Amino acid sequence: MPFEFEKQKIEDVILVKPKIYGDNRGFFMESYKKSDFYNNGIKTEFLQDNYSKSSARVLRGLHYQANPFGQAKLVRCTKGRIYDIAVDIRPQSKTFKQYIKIELSETNNYMLFIPEGFAHGFVVLSEEAELLYKTTKEYAPQADKGILWSDKDLNIDWGIDFEPVLSEKDKRQPELKDIKKEDLPE
Repeated sequence: MPFEFEKQKIEDVILVKPKIYGDNRGFFMESYKKSDFYNNGIKTEFLQDNYSKSSARVLRGLHYQANPFGQAKLVRCTKGRIYDIAVDIRPQSKTFKQYIKIELSETNNYMLFIPEGFAHGFVVLSEEAELLYKTTKEYAPQADKGILWSDKDLNIDWGIDFEPVLSEKDKRQPELKDIKKEDLPE
């Protein structure tokens, strides 16, 4: 099998480690194979691919889409290095408000599967970073939501010792406690 699947402390969040076939010419890896993913608990169909490029110290997030447009994501850093964050925002979940932090990089080639019901964000640790990620639903601007990256109740350890560069939108996101119940996943 060209992948190793590692379940994380939050149910259904899975770290995917691809097998790298390298030699003096470079390397080859499979980045997605439906049958292997399906047989290891990722039983979803991806409908959209996204590409993002960010400069040093940029922090994006925490983002999610409200129901019925919730997205699962498969995130991969193809250039540079990031900390990827997934926060469980399902009020009925036993891991509500808990988060996963994983380093994704062009060196480790890891991918993080984040199920529906999670807010997602990342911070760039290198001079720049490029991400590719698959989503299970198409982008729906009317459902675009977010949570303040520094929400004290979530107490996320972003693993940084610098002031991050944020978009105006991300500076103004509400804290989780201020989000309407109907805007959170079930």
